Amino acid sequence: MSDSIVIIPTYNEKENIENIIRYVFSLSKPFHVLVVEDNSPDGTADIVKSLMKEFPGQLFIEERKGKLGLGTAYIHGFKWALKRSYEYVFEMDADFSHNPDDLLKLYHACHVDKADMSVGSRYITGVNVVNWPMGRVLMSYYASAYVRLVTGLSIRDTTAGFVCYSRRVLETIDLDKVRFTGYAFQIEMKFSAVKLGFDVKEVPIIFTDRTLGESKMNKSIFTEAIFGVMQLRFKKIKPKSA
Repeated sequence: MSDSIVIIPTYNEKENIENIIRYVFSLSKPFHVLVVEDNSPDGTADIVKSLMKEFPGQLFIEERKGKLGLGTAYIHGFKWALKRSYEYVFEMDADFSHNPDDLLKLYHACHVDKADMSVGSRYITGVNVVNWPMGRVLMSYYASAYVRLVTGLSIRDTTAGFVCYSRRVLETIDLDKVRFTGYAFQIEMKFSAVKLGFDVKEVPIIFTDRTLGESKMNKSIFTEAIFGVMQLRFKKIKPKSA
């Protein structure tokens, strides 16, 4: 049994999913993997189900009826994990933009250094992004600066999607009241954790843009992040038990 579960949302990731799963299972620390699959027409689910026979009790899949948004996929995975005995729950992309080796660094930040939540940060030691056009680098970097300005957060990479949550963070945040589904979801989760008094630690990583498959980034996702931040600033965050 592992104390850690890596949640990987998927939509049309047949080129990446087997390799990313095998990579996670090859790490020196044992991790479990939960794939939250949004009815990919390319057969992603079939690949995962085939691998489940090879990795029983380590690899799991939750299938949904359609493409319902990144945030809802993660919340589905969080609730699944909380019903089980995992102490650490990770967010990670399927496309190798997040290096699975860095799972160990995020785990160390929470398990050893006792942070409540650790964030794989592209901007804590400069700009550590590979294969992005300059326009997208600048958009992402200044979007995070904008978020810090509006919300008062000190986190450098507020839209980061490579994250480790300790169990108590996810038990305390009222997941049913998380409202955003795109990149604003990532901002909202960090904002909620900080406002609830949790220690959030940034861990430097190098982010490498996908080489296989298609990006899920679009204008509506970015717009939600920009305007959602304004709403977040005035949101009162209360723990789930309140």
